[in-house]
Amino acid sequence: MAKQLKLTWTKSFIGCPETQRATIKSLGFKKLQQSLIKEDCPQIRGQISKVQHLLMVEEL
Repeated sequence: MAKQLKLTWTKSFIGCPETQRATIKSLGFKKLQQSLIKEDCPQIRGQISKVQHLLMVEEL
């Protein structure tokens, strides 16, 4: 079974660069405090690393 990550958007992106806003949206977040389950792959890990200060990440 592939590993999964639980991502929770915990901090607002007000004042963040547009690229970080786009990354949050491309991960699929719509609202603050929303949680998503994503497959653990290098592409997702790369996106997470760009906005790690805005997210909480848990391995499932």
